[in-house]
Amino acid sequence: MPSFRTLDDLDPKGKRVLVRVDLNVPMEDGKVTDATRIERVVPTIRELADKGGRVILLAHFGRPKGPDTENSLRPVATAVAGSLGKPVAFAEDCVGETAAAAIAQLHDGDVLLLENTRFHKGEEKNDPGFVGELAKLGDVYVNDAFSAAHRAHASTEGLAHKLPPYAGRAMQAELEALAAALERPARPVVAIVGGAKVSSKLELLGNLVNKVDALVIGGGMANTFLAALGKPVGKSLCEHDLADTARQILTAAKTAGCDIVLPADGVVAQEFKAHAASHVAAVDEVGSGEMILDIGPRSLRSVEEKLDAAKTLVWNGPLGAFELSPFDAATSAAAACAARLTRAGKLVSVAGGGDTVAALNHAGVADAFTYVSTAGGAFLEWLEGKTLPGVKALQKIENGQQRTDER
Repeated sequence: MPSFRTLDDLDPKGKRVLVRVDLNVPMEDGKVTDATRIERVVPTIRELADKGGRVILLAHFGRPKGPDTENSLRPVATAVAGSLGKPVAFAEDCVGETAAAAIAQLHDGDVLLLENTRFHKGEEKNDPGFVGELAKLGDVYVNDAFSAAHRAHASTEGLAHKLPPYAGRAMQAELEALAAALERPARPVVAIVGGAKVSSKLELLGNLVNKVDALVIGGGMANTFLAALGKPVGKSLCEHDLADTARQILTAAKTAGCDIVLPADGVVAQEFKAHAASHVAAVDEVGSGEMILDIGPRSLRSVEEKLDAAKTLVWNGPLGAFELSPFDAATSAAAACAARLTRAGKLVSVAGGGDTVAALNHAGVADAFTYVSTAGGAFLEWLEGKTLPGVKALQKIENGQQRTDER
């Protein structure tokens, strides 16, 4: 991984530090209902403030078409203050006289949240003029929003070319965890990929077969592979039109020396609902009126054997319909196995994606994994092998030389 500057390289005392954070948190009745993303960036905010920086937070919220009260970050400022344990001021705009006046009131160690950057069209367009307006407000730039790093927006990418850029602690932790998972992993490396559809993860599968030693495919997408191999899948979620693609992935994996692990049995039911009558069936014996909603016990043993032999795990997507009991059993059991191995120091485990995080929380083991990413789209694009604009823009020092593409 090319090098990037961190807070270890920054003396923020007396400086106006523009910090891009992800505060796009769930809200209900004007209150934050899940503060996970806020808690992830608190260490960066606190460190900069404790060292005397004048911390100016930049963030987006929702998908507004322009300024509107429903997408204001004002209520979020209260939640940030609660997690931080100190006051957080708020400015009604993120550029112009309003923002400048609020920043002028700051003293060393103060924290200010600016209004939603997406209230301005220049944010998502990465408009140079808007980037310039933002840059006037700070002396240095810190990006602590990996979850927005796949977007080349003004506050996530453009600013890194206008002000000296640094990675915040959450960004640093994410990049180091991802590098440990696939860029320089301890082998063998096992990837678990689940979810509903193969079509949404074609690039991911194509990249992973060349990076990992074993690829466990579960969830609804496993049904497409089973059908492509001539197995009956009944009424299961299945993309029959992607059978040729599934076979191509299997061939590519064989060429790359990647062992593909597909279900040998499944927990099947005739209804997609919680506590539906179900039984275990071999994948050769799924009835025409049945649907596979989880992997079976024999398949689970295969997954656990792969985990026992692995040194590194990358996980994206559940093995079954984890939101419905009893079809959460295999995902929870595999998660518990990975957690046990991680606690024992035998496994580096990195997981990410909305459903994956929810499944690990459901299993009660998220805290035991080496790293759990809340990044969603950025995590998936990284697994697909794509360059993330927000990350690339931080890579200012390469081979000891300052990059010359400043604009």
